[in-house]
Amino acid sequence: MTRVFGVRGLVGVGVALLACLLFPSSLPRLAGEGTEMSRMLAVDFEVFGIVQGVFFRKYTQKRGKELGLKGWCMNTPNGTVVGHLEGEKAQVEEMKQWLRHTGSPQSRIDKAEFRNEKEISQPSFSNFEIRK
Repeated sequence: MTRVFGVRGLVGVGVALLACLLFPSSLPRLAGEGTEMSRMLAVDFEVFGIVQGVFFRKYTQKRGKELGLKGWCMNTPNGTVVGHLEGEKAQVEEMKQWLRHTGSPQSRIDKAEFRNEKEISQPSFSNFEIRK
Protein backbone atom coordinates (compact mmCIF):
# COMPACT_ATOMS: atom_id res chain seq x y z
CA MET A 1 0.00 0.00 0.00
CA THR A 2 1.35 3.42 -0.92
CA ARG A 3 1.13 6.06 1.75
CA VAL A 4 0.12 9.49 0.54
CA PHE A 5 1.01 12.51 2.65
CA GLY A 6 -1.73 15.02 3.06
CA VAL A 7 -1.15 18.77 2.81
CA ARG A 8 -0.49 18.97 6.55
CA GLY A 9 2.24 16.31 6.30
CA LEU A 10 3.97 18.13 3.46
CA VAL A 11 3.78 21.42 5.33
CA GLY A 12 5.43 19.77 8.35
CA VAL A 13 8.26 18.42 6.20
CA GLY A 14 8.64 21.83 4.54
CA VAL A 15 8.85 23.59 7.91
CA ALA A 16 11.53 21.12 9.09
CA LEU A 17 13.58 21.66 5.91
CA LEU A 18 13.21 25.42 6.21
CA ALA A 19 14.40 25.27 9.84
CA CYS A 20 17.47 23.29 8.76
CA LEU A 21 18.29 25.90 6.12
CA LEU A 22 17.75 28.87 8.44
CA PHE A 23 19.38 27.36 11.55
CA PRO A 24 22.10 24.92 10.43
CA SER A 25 23.82 25.13 13.83
CA SER A 26 20.87 23.25 15.32
CA LEU A 27 21.58 20.17 13.20
CA PRO A 28 23.29 17.24 14.90
CA ARG A 29 27.02 17.09 14.18
CA LEU A 30 29.17 14.14 13.32
CA ALA A 31 31.64 13.20 16.06
CA GLY A 32 34.51 15.66 15.98
CA GLU A 33 33.04 17.74 13.17
CA GLY A 34 33.37 21.46 13.69
CA THR A 35 34.14 21.22 17.38
CA GLU A 36 37.01 23.05 19.01
CA MET A 37 37.58 20.05 21.26
CA SER A 38 38.72 17.88 18.35
CA ARG A 39 41.58 20.19 17.33
CA MET A 40 45.06 19.02 18.23
CA LEU A 41 47.62 21.61 19.23
CA ALA A 42 51.34 21.79 19.85
CA VAL A 43 52.88 24.54 21.96
CA ASP A 44 56.25 25.33 23.56
CA PHE A 45 56.38 26.69 27.11
CA GLU A 46 58.77 28.25 29.61
CA VAL A 47 57.98 28.65 33.31
CA PHE A 48 59.76 31.23 35.48
CA GLY A 49 60.05 31.41 39.28
CA ILE A 50 61.17 28.81 41.78
CA VAL A 51 60.74 25.82 39.50
CA GLN A 52 64.00 23.90 39.89
CA GLY A 53 64.79 21.65 42.84
CA VAL A 54 61.08 21.45 43.73
CA PHE A 55 60.01 18.43 41.60
CA PHE A 56 58.41 20.73 39.02
CA ARG A 57 59.39 18.54 36.07
CA LYS A 58 58.10 15.38 37.77
CA TYR A 59 54.74 17.01 38.55
CA THR A 60 54.57 18.45 35.02
CA GLN A 61 55.13 15.00 33.55
CA LYS A 62 52.49 13.49 35.87
CA ARG A 63 49.90 16.15 35.03
CA GLY A 64 50.66 15.92 31.31
CA LYS A 65 50.14 12.16 31.35
CA GLU A 66 46.89 12.53 33.34
CA LEU A 67 45.61 14.85 30.61
CA GLY A 68 46.72 12.50 27.83
CA LEU A 69 49.32 14.93 26.52
CA LYS A 70 52.56 14.08 24.76
CA GLY A 71 55.81 16.05 24.87
CA TRP A 72 58.69 16.81 27.20
CA CYS A 73 60.08 19.21 29.81
CA MET A 74 63.55 20.06 31.09
CA ASN A 75 65.48 22.45 33.33
CA THR A 76 67.45 25.28 31.73
CA PRO A 77 70.77 26.77 32.90
CA ASN A 78 69.00 30.05 33.76
CA GLY A 79 66.64 28.49 36.34
CA THR A 80 63.51 28.03 34.24
CA VAL A 81 61.70 24.94 32.99
CA VAL A 82 61.01 24.66 29.26
CA GLY A 83 58.99 22.09 27.37
CA HIS A 84 56.70 21.12 24.57
CA LEU A 85 53.05 19.99 24.78
CA GLU A 86 50.95 18.16 22.19
CA GLY A 87 47.34 17.02 22.46
CA GLU A 88 43.67 17.92 22.21
CA LYS A 89 42.99 21.65 22.46
CA ALA A 90 40.99 21.43 25.70
CA GLN A 91 43.69 19.40 27.46
CA VAL A 92 46.47 21.69 26.22
CA GLU A 93 44.52 24.70 27.55
CA GLU A 94 44.04 22.97 30.90
CA MET A 95 47.77 22.21 31.10
CA LYS A 96 48.61 25.83 30.27
CA GLN A 97 46.48 26.94 33.23
CA TRP A 98 48.20 24.36 35.45
CA LEU A 99 51.63 25.65 34.36
CA ARG A 100 50.56 29.27 35.02
CA HIS A 101 48.98 28.76 38.43
CA THR A 102 49.64 25.37 40.05
CA GLY A 103 52.91 23.56 39.36
CA SER A 104 54.44 21.41 42.07
CA PRO A 105 53.51 22.00 45.72
CA GLN A 106 56.91 23.55 46.58
CA SER A 107 57.19 25.71 43.45
CA ARG A 108 56.51 29.43 43.09
CA ILE A 109 55.44 30.36 39.58
CA ASP A 110 56.15 33.96 38.59
CA LYS A 111 55.01 33.57 34.98
CA ALA A 112 54.59 31.06 32.18
CA GLU A 113 55.14 31.92 28.53
CA PHE A 114 53.78 29.99 25.56
CA ARG A 115 55.20 30.19 22.04
CA ASN A 116 54.85 28.60 18.63
CA GLU A 117 51.29 27.34 19.17
CA LYS A 118 50.06 25.55 16.08
CA GLU A 119 47.47 23.06 14.98
CA ILE A 120 48.77 19.54 14.29
CA SER A 121 47.17 16.45 12.78
CA GLN A 122 48.89 13.98 15.12
CA PRO A 123 51.42 14.09 17.97
CA SER A 124 55.10 13.68 17.16
CA PHE A 125 55.86 12.19 20.60
CA SER A 126 54.66 8.87 22.03
CA ASN A 127 54.71 9.90 25.71
CA PHE A 128 55.55 12.77 28.06
CA GLU A 129 59.21 12.65 29.05
CA ILE A 130 61.59 14.51 31.31
CA ARG A 131 64.74 15.53 29.47
CA LYS A 132 68.04 16.03 31.26
